[in-house]
Amino acid sequence: MRPRVRAGVWSAALAAALLGVSTVAAGVGPVAIDALVVAKVLANAVRVPVGLTVAGGGAGSLLQLPTLGVEWAPVVSYDVKPLYATIVTKVRLPRIALGATVGFSLAAAGTVMQGFFRNPMADPSVIGVSSGAAVGAVLFIVAPVAVPLGLGLRGAAFVGALATAAVVYLIATEGGRTPVATLLLAGVAIQTFLGAVTSYLLLNSGESMRRVVYWLMGHLDATRMSEAVVTGALGLGLVGLMYLYAEDLNALLMGEEQARAVGVEVERTKRILLAASSVVTGAAVAVAGVIGFVGLIVPHAMRLLVGPDHRVLLPVSAFAGASFLVLADTVARSGAASLPVGIVTAAVGAPFFLYLLRRREVSEL
Repeated sequence: MRPRVRAGVWSAALAAALLGVSTVAAGVGPVAIDALVVAKVLANAVRVPVGLTVAGGGAGSLLQLPTLGVEWAPVVSYDVKPLYATIVTKVRLPRIALGATVGFSLAAAGTVMQGFFRNPMADPSVIGVSSGAAVGAVLFIVAPVAVPLGLGLRGAAFVGALATAAVVYLIATEGGRTPVATLLLAGVAIQTFLGAVTSYLLLNSGESMRRVVYWLMGHLDATRMSEAVVTGALGLGLVGLMYLYAEDLNALLMGEEQARAVGVEVERTKRILLAASSVVTGAAVAVAGVIGFVGLIVPHAMRLLVGPDHRVLLPVSAFAGASFLVLADTVARSGAASLPVGIVTAAVGAPFFLYLLRRREVSEL
C-alpha cells in the first residue's frame, strides 16, 4: 500500500477512535452520563447553514449598511435533559477539545524533533521551548506585567517559548548553517539556565507558589472553547506544513550529506521544521502548561506500529497523541480530586518508556 494511502487509512481509523474516546470521556465526571446520551447531545449540537439573514441598514443613515449573516439550524433534535446538555457542551467538551488539540500538537512536534535530531530522546522541549514558556508564565504569575492584546498568562508563556527558540537558533547558527549537534547542545544549555530562573522565581513566588506549581504540572482546567479552536487551527495548519516536508525528513535520517545528494535543501528544511515545531509546541504549552512524555512516548509507540516513514508516522502520531491526552485527562479528573494531567502522563509514560528501553525498540528511528 502506498505511504499516503496508509497514512489516510490509519488517520481515519485513529480519528474515529478519537471521536469514540471523546464521547466516553464526556460522560465521566461527578455527574455520570451514559455514552449514548453524550452522543445525542453531540448530534444535537451539529448545525448546518440553512439560509442568509440581513440585519441593520436603517433608513435614517446612509452610512449604516446592512450586514449579511448565516442562519444555522440543528440537523437532529433528540430529547435530552438540559442539565446533561449543559454539562457536556459547556463544561466537558471544551476541556476535551483542548486536550485533543494539545496532544495532537505535542505528538506531531515530538515526531519531527526525533527525526530532525536523529535522536530517540528528543521531544518538543529539546531546544528549550517548554522552559521558555515556563519562565514567561511563572514571571507573569509572580510579577504580573502588561501583555499586548490582553493575552495575559498564556501570552506571556507563548512569547517566552518563541523567544527561547529564537535565541537557541541564533546561538547555534553561524555562516548560514545550523549544525544539529550544536543546536541540541545549545538547547540543553538554555534549558538548564531557564530551569534555574524558574526555580529562583518559584522560591520567591510567596503566596503564588501553589498557582505556579499547578501550572508547571500541566492542566486543562477552566478551558474555553475559543482556546481549543485557536490552538486546534494553529496545530492543524502547522502540522500540515510539517507534513509537506515528511519526505525531506526521511532523507535527513540518512544524514545531511546524503539528504543534499538527493536534492533536499537542508538548511531551509531545518529552519521551517524547527520554526513550525517551536510555534506549535509554544502554543500548546501556553494554554495547558508543561505536559511531559506525550511528545516522547507517542511517536515511539506509533513507530512500532507503522514504521519510521514520516509520511505515515507524522499524522498517525498526531491523532494518537490527541486520544492519549484525552484519555490521560479523563483519568486525571475521574478521582475524588482532580489531578494535573501532567502527573498522569508522566506516571503512565515513564513506565512505558522503560518498557521500550528494556525491549531495545528505541535504538533506531
